[in-house]
Amino acid sequence: MNSTPSSCLILAALFGSAVLGFAGFPTTLPVPTKPSAVAPAPGVASGLATVYVPDLSHAYEPMKTGVMTWNNLMQSDNVPAGSLKAEFVFAFTNISGRAFAITTVHPSCGCTTAKIPPLPWVIPPGGNGEIPISVNIAGKSGIVSKTVYLATERGNQTLRLQISIQPPVARQLSDVERAEAMAIAKVDREAVFKGNCASCHAKNLPGKNGKELYDAVCGVCHDAENRATMVPNLRNLTTPANLDFWKTSITFGKPGTLMPACAVTQGGVLNDAQIEALAAYLNSAIPPKLSPIKD
Repeated sequence: MNSTPSSCLILAALFGSAVLGFAGFPTTLPVPTKPSAVAPAPGVASGLATVYVPDLSHAYEPMKTGVMTWNNLMQSDNVPAGSLKAEFVFAFTNISGRAFAITTVHPSCGCTTAKIPPLPWVIPPGGNGEIPISVNIAGKSGIVSKTVYLATERGNQTLRLQISIQPPVARQLSDVERAEAMAIAKVDREAVFKGNCASCHAKNLPGKNGKELYDAVCGVCHDAENRATMVPNLRNLTTPANLDFWKTSITFGKPGTLMPACAVTQGGVLNDAQIEALAAYLNSAIPPKLSPIKD
């Protein structure tokens, strides 16, 4: 095919623009630079935001002295029975002379929460802060211990909490009220789990076992300072006892006395697992004064 001079010139112009450049553009395309493998230094701007990249090389080492001071690394509190939560505040100061970041705050369980800023939490020299901690204790009793693990660029620290939940305080009955309650109980032993009596004898039982179950149900009567003469002090029990004795007494009670049948199947409030746990606690915690019945 014959080419006209004009068409050759056009082809030459197009081909030449790709090699020599056209209308002032570069003759070669820019080569992309390889991204740097080095992370931005702490506090150095990257793009439009300032990025802090913590150094984790010492995060799993115990924190040395001279880094942080605390109001207390171990805190305790006494709370009344029935409390829903216990709250603490751990206050600290950076005394190390240079900035560092808190990188991890990890409570020991889901019922413990720590309120903190977004991590990493950078603490400047001389800077201070607070870590409020809340523990859900709904339905719990006795002593509850929790921890919160703290990791920083300068080592780790453990915050410890201990909560003493006071036993429930039974409302003191007047002589008239006590006489009325005894008269009702003589007619219906299960009345102790009904009406107004239920507030002391059948409240917050789900999840309780062993000693805490004894304190919530049995101790209200058997450990009461002004208990009725018909209610024995179990700690001075003179009847031979073993595990079966306790299970039977708890399940069926004692006809002709104020002792109710505690099993759900008998009109009481305790399931089989709770009866097993309560009997095991009584069998180990309250040894009989006489020789136990042989199995």
